[in-house]
Amino acid sequence: MIPEKAQEIARNPKYQNLVKKRSVLGWSLTAVMMVVYYGYIFLVAFNREFLARTVGEGVTTLSIPIGLGVIVFTVLITGVYVRHANSEFDRMNDEIVREVK
Repeated sequence: MIPEKAQEIARNPKYQNLVKKRSVLGWSLTAVMMVVYYGYIFLVAFNREFLARTVGEGVTTLSIPIGLGVIVFTVLITGVYVRHANSEFDRMNDEIVREVK
């Protein structure tokens, strides 16, 4: 990339807004994911009795569905970021590129 164009893009208020929005969303989703993940880890470490309860009449304990829930939550939260990236962030990026050209 031409250094002048890169500087022009970096100074563009729309680009700065894009970077800010992307960072806020990324860090917010990261914080939520860490709460969910470490919450599960803390349950494993400090409340094994709760996780050892069986589900129904079988041998499956609560830890299995909760652990699967953490994995599903990870997929969902990734989908939230991808949806924002493919819609809002791409639209903002296209506007910036049109202005710089």
